[in-house]
Amino acid sequence: MRYAIGLVSTVTGDAVEGALIRSDGRDEVESIGGVRALCDESLRWGLLEATQNDLPTTEILRLERALTDHYATAVEMLREAHPSEAAQAAVIGLDGHTLRWAPHEGLMLQIGNPWRLSAMTGLPVVSDFRRYDIARGGQGAPMEALFYWALMAREPRPALMIHIGDVTSVTWLSQQNEIIAGDVGPGLELLEEWVQEVADAPHDRDGCVSSAGLVDEACVEYALASPFFSRPLPRTPSRADFERIDVSGLNPQDGAATICAVIADAVRLAVRQLPDRPRLAWVTGPGSRHPLILTRLAGVFEEVRNVSDRGLNPETLHAEAFAWLGIRYLRGLPVSTPETTGCDAARCAGSSTVWGISHGEAR
Repeated sequence: MRYAIGLVSTVTGDAVEGALIRSDGRDEVESIGGVRALCDESLRWGLLEATQNDLPTTEILRLERALTDHYATAVEMLREAHPSEAAQAAVIGLDGHTLRWAPHEGLMLQIGNPWRLSAMTGLPVVSDFRRYDIARGGQGAPMEALFYWALMAREPRPALMIHIGDVTSVTWLSQQNEIIAGDVGPGLELLEEWVQEVADAPHDRDGCVSSAGLVDEACVEYALASPFFSRPLPRTPSRADFERIDVSGLNPQDGAATICAVIADAVRLAVRQLPDRPRLAWVTGPGSRHPLILTRLAGVFEEVRNVSDRGLNPETLHAEAFAWLGIRYLRGLPVSTPETTGCDAARCAGSSTVWGISHGEAR
């Protein structure tokens, strides 16, 4: 069993999330704690602008430096909150902030300087999980699928985990331990872009905007007619795949409610592809407590439960996944498979950056 730290940033650039776990890199996972380090307005807006516009290279490098320093801040917060356990951390698993992602062209750009982070924290940093996966023919997502397999190892089968994050993904396990995973539709990124633009709200994670609206079922049906939603798993979307999700003719509340319906109904369509529908669906991610999405999902499954019912934190589970992937890397274990990302084979993906000691000593 090893201790590890995982670091991720939110797509909206409002925070860096860190988590500390203890695991064997297989199905023994102990959550120690998590933190959320809020980004200042300069960093937040810089990340948003960089994802939406082409910035000069020097500006991107300055932005990467500021983000890396904030990753290091999250590590210090974990060390202050859990000093004895954090002192035993063997590795940091880093999921950099994605600026560009075109998996069908084999392209991805993430920022987050592993050399600087390793120097600032004194720990080996394993990163570039997604770019390695794409280089091996995968889509670079969902990288959390094998972690969810570990969490559901003792669950009744078939088992299903739904992650509602920037996009929405599912991970399914059969009685025979077969795994099927993939991104199935939009998530909070599309919803938050809408409410920020037209409702002057920072987010809609509590349904503050969408709960006052009505779903436009015709818009939902039109959106789900996109070929993306009928493609077999594993799959991951490009922004063009969601162009039919057009709520521009609706008021802010109805538009938000309609996007929520698309999020939930995309899960429904994906579940139809599975060999066996689970009775129970576990939900995690920052959107896992959204009232409208959960109400709509309740019509798909007999029971929908939040992972918090198992003592897990849905807000930091993404970061825990990358801590676990860091341990997997150290142990030479696969971090993705053809069934989860579409890569050519189950491989130990990633890149190790170690400040001041040799690669062999790190492993």
